Amino acid sequence: MSLETDLLIDRRRLKRGLALWRVVAILAVLGAAAVALRESGPARTLLGAHVARLAVTGLITEDRERDQALRDLARDGRARALIVAIDSPGGTVAGGEALHRALAEVARAKPVVAVMGGTAASAGYMIALPAQRIFAREATVTGSIGVIMQTVEFSGLMERLGISAQAITGGSLKDEPSPFRPLSPEGRAALAAVVQDLHAQFIAMVAEGRGMAEPEVRALADGRVFTGRQALAAKLVDAIGGEAEARAWLAAEKGVPADLPLRDVTAAGERRWLSQLLRDARKAVSDERLSLDGLFAVWHPSLQ
Repeated sequence: MSLETDLLIDRRRLKRGLALWRVVAILAVLGAAAVALRESGPARTLLGAHVARLAVTGLITEDRERDQALRDLARDGRARALIVAIDSPGGTVAGGEALHRALAEVARAKPVVAVMGGTAASAGYMIALPAQRIFAREATVTGSIGVIMQTVEFSGLMERLGISAQAITGGSLKDEPSPFRPLSPEGRAALAAVVQDLHAQFIAMVAEGRGMAEPEVRALADGRVFTGRQALAAKLVDAIGGEAEARAWLAAEKGVPADLPLRDVTAAGERRWLSQLLRDARKAVSDERLSLDGLFAVWHPSLQ
């Protein structure tokens, strides 16, 4: 056998040996990483059982990515329970309804506990209703079981300025409400009927979520807010406390270990910073009343 042939055979053997050791090294690194991850808090969350946490802050609007993340959570066997941390004055009726439905789906699959912060009013209270247990601080502002629709009307100012507006509509109520003329009696009645129907839907959610009779809820559903202590007396919440008390209740009543790590619920493919910035700006504008209100379930105290 020639020298060149011997060298070629030795080179191939060396390559096979190096490939084998590379595979062994990679497997060793992966194994060590898996062990380290299993022992660390964040990785235990990713690889094993955990308690999910959804933070709801600011104005509540429809969010398909958030609702899909909750639907995924309902099917995720690693998530033993969900804590909904609420600090919101409310939002749109449709946004509150959508989040209420998504949380109800989770509640059918695993324990859900709501924890109220400084404010959990209107739609902020609505989204707490699917929870099996609602905790509030003594000073939490909650309740405000109502719906509001506001508009502005400039006809008097326009008349003084010599400005008029004309509308061509395909229906007599198509331009109601209008900022250019007062509401007609027919328009006011039609809009009032819409608001009352949405209010009735809200009352039905409270009655079902809290196990109360609708007349009992209606007595509380005049739009007023309650402190956490008042809400407890009115049976709108179950207990005074925060996240620590929620974890203790889950451990005692639902067998969810108190030392399981928490994992925040986030939408798939976290939003880019610009998208989030635009979203926060839109919420800020809405919160500052720079746009006209549509149909809202939001704690909206008068500025007068």
